[in-house]
Amino acid sequence: MSLPPDSGRPRGEGRPGGPRRRPPRQVEVVDVRPLTPRMVAVVFAGESLAGFAEPAPTAHIKLFLPDAEGNVARPVVGPDGHLEWPDGRPTMRTYTPRRFDAEAGTLEVWFVLHGDGPAARWAAQAEPGSRAAIGGPGGRFSVHPTATSWWIGGDESALPAIATLLEALPDDVTGQVHLEVEGLEARVGLPAHAGVEVTWHDRVGGPGAALVDALHRDGLGDDTHVWIACEASAVREARSYLLGDRVLPRPQVTTRGYWRVGEANHPDHDFGED
Repeated sequence: MSLPPDSGRPRGEGRPGGPRRRPPRQVEVVDVRPLTPRMVAVVFAGESLAGFAEPAPTAHIKLFLPDAEGNVARPVVGPDGHLEWPDGRPTMRTYTPRRFDAEAGTLEVWFVLHGDGPAARWAAQAEPGSRAAIGGPGGRFSVHPTATSWWIGGDESALPAIATLLEALPDDVTGQVHLEVEGLEARVGLPAHAGVEVTWHDRVGGPGAALVDALHRDGLGDDTHVWIACEASAVREARSYLLGDRVLPRPQVTTRGYWRVGEANHPDHDFGED
């Protein structure tokens, strides 16, 4: 998720002198599949997805949730290009789309069913015909064309992003993928890559601890590119090690704090830099 520091205005809602923004796309659920006891895949469709840009690896979308009656607020574009919400701004969360099928006109998003958050509650009850709205995609991350060695890590929240990253890696790349989840039943199928070894870790201790431990244990070459996304405190520990102790060049290190213990709707522009 690549976002600049928060300006107090949701992304995609315009800025003074900036381009006019497209309102979120109204979509409808056409399929819901359980992936694990704590994760579901929700497939969206709708005429508004025509022209939806192919998401880059690890890209993000904004999901606008319906109200208690199942209605999705519709914004209008104001004269200055900002999006205005006559009926009030709906609850919004950020997700990485797992895949977009332009031919079928469908967008698949994976949801972790954790806690009592509004998006998790909605996804747990979603069924064909449920409505929502989607903004984006956004994100500027790309696989460096000369990178041949990768270390990738994440927890449940990062599984769809890591899946898209594995699909984007060139065939001649080698690397390690470390995934921290609640247990055996929380593992999901991911794209296979001949040069990449995938290791699953059951969560023991604090969130992200197994990923940080693996990062310390693995021998990272000076040319290794690292992508890691998990709980924000663990991301900061990982980033400090990579840039401080390991002294990898900053362009080779991508860190994302996707969530933080005890905080709802953690900012999606958390790069772990503070």
